[in-house]
Amino acid sequence: QVQLLESGGGLVQAGGSLRLSCAASGRSFIMYAMGWFRQAPGKEREFVVAVSRTGGGTYYESSVKGRFTASRDYAKNTVDLQMNSLKPEDTTVYYCAARTSPTLSDRISDYVYWGQGTQVTVSS
Repeated sequence: QVQLLESGGGLVQAGGSLRLSCAASGRSFIMYAMGWFRQAPGKEREFVVAVSRTGGGTYYESSVKGRFTASRDYAKNTVDLQMNSLKPEDTTVYYCAARTSPTLSDRISDYVYWGQGTQVTVSS
């Protein structure tokens, strides 16, 4: 069993930066690949980035590639998302997720554990 808790959301101007963090509990955390997703009101949840079990492999959705960077910190049991050059269209709730597999995936259905989400708002 894994519990996930996101933090770091907030309000930022376009072009600014935010760093999201996902704190994981449970000894199995080190075995799981992780992901970040986002969902705007009335829209489907969409993939942002996947991070492999080792943290050495990442896969980004095309609209965030080059602006967002995901990383894992095993000492802190966290998965972080550094978001730079933010745009108003990045405004939404961001969710951290874990799957019971070490490999990357961009499919929502592959993820078993989900956090509660953190709101990111980018003003123009």
